[in-house]
Amino acid sequence: MTDSAPKPNRPARKIPRKPSPASLERAALHYLERFASSAENLRRVLLRKVERAARHHEDIDREAAAGWIDDLIARYRRAGLLDDKAYAEARTTSLHRRGASARKIRLSLAQKGVAADTVDAALEELDERVEGDAEMQAAIALVRRRRLGVYRAASVRADYRDRDLAALARAGFSYDIARRVIEAEDEGALMALAEAE
Repeated sequence: MTDSAPKPNRPARKIPRKPSPASLERAALHYLERFASSAENLRRVLLRKVERAARHHEDIDREAAAGWIDDLIARYRRAGLLDDKAYAEARTTSLHRRGASARKIRLSLAQKGVAADTVDAALEELDERVEGDAEMQAAIALVRRRRLGVYRAASVRADYRDRDLAALARAGFSYDIARRVIEAEDEGALMALAEAE
């Protein structure tokens, strides 16, 4: 038998307060100070807060709370605090820079509750802004960030070819783009791919 120090007691989780229009507004502002958000995403965050509180308080009117949230969202949209178009454009640019494919961007924005037509507009705007093929440039950014293809040691590149292709496929890139990026001879050839499209 070994002597071990007693484990410290964890503090009990704090019981959430009952939601009110003022508390939901404070929570929304606190969330928006830390994160960019679509209107639907903020709605989901606030509804989860109400649900957590409802587990501890039986007298919470979920429908009234949902109404408060809808009013809050509408007011923030009018005031410009929530703008799905601006959010979609900023998020699209950020994800593209990190190497996300158009499919992955579309999925990410859909999960945040951005409408499909808003996502389409953001992707079109990205294509207009980016010189060359935006999808090819995103694939190259991912390869660079994950150290795939030409960024691997030459002695092991052939051994990892299929794995690298699979990584790009999982990221949403077409086989043609993945193959061309992974089979580029060197970094110069990779950059030529980005500029040629």
